[in-house]
Amino acid sequence: MSTQQLRGASARSLAATLEAVDGLTGGQAEVGRELFGVVSVLDGAPALRRVLTDPSTESAAKEQLAASVLGGKVADATLSVVKAAVAGRWSAGRDLTDALETAGVAALVVSDGDASTLETELFELGQVVASDDELRAIVNDRTVPADRKATLLASIFEGKVGGSTLVLAQQAAAGRTGSFEKVLGAFGDLIASRRDRILAHVRVAYEIDADEKQRLAAALSAKYSRDVHLNIVVDPSVVGGISVSVGSDVVDGTMSTRLEAARRQLAG
Repeated sequence: MSTQQLRGASARSLAATLEAVDGLTGGQAEVGRELFGVVSVLDGAPALRRVLTDPSTESAAKEQLAASVLGGKVADATLSVVKAAVAGRWSAGRDLTDALETAGVAALVVSDGDASTLETELFELGQVVASDDELRAIVNDRTVPADRKATLLASIFEGKVGGSTLVLAQQAAAGRTGSFEKVLGAFGDLIASRRDRILAHVRVAYEIDADEKQRLAAALSAKYSRDVHLNIVVDPSVVGGISVSVGSDVVDGTMSTRLEAARRQLAG
């Protein structure tokens, strides 16, 4: 997700925008949803976005413009975050909307408590989409309007996942910065980062029990000196053993990998 690579002035402005989110005293779920709406508006109005990111325009004038466009259409709390964003300096116009999307995710994280359920649901929703070729094709099809994809996702997942999870999935389907899977994964990383923990993707041949999950999480937490949230995929094709990915670190101890290595050795 491009917001994770912001540098220089844009990185400082992103930090100020996130500080505005952190300063909210309530209504964060509404703010998160509305910020995604603001992102959609600005993505569709490049001329407005250029004015709001023009370094030669005074911050007060840009804040006033944002208020004139959004006033009465979003909550005051949402407008306060937008004002904090447009008051900053951005290296590119797209950086502003990417940062507002990140702020939307951050607001939803705050509204969801410790976010463990949010992280798990987001991952499991992604697995469901990935397992259905037709659904996966639709949510990744950029010729399908975002609102139609949002409606489709709601028809499938509403009532089965939390409201914040569904909103994040709908935003990922908009495909602003990449495929549905890529954006959903970036949202997961951002959620973990906001909770000062890391994600570990685990593949096992069979479902592991709560004690095994706790031991694995504890071992990984000790290794990385951070709290770890496990996203677990049960994949019978691994035969046995376990594969763990944490960022670019991959430890593959699955039986299928060992067998494949043995086959290559024999063939060589």
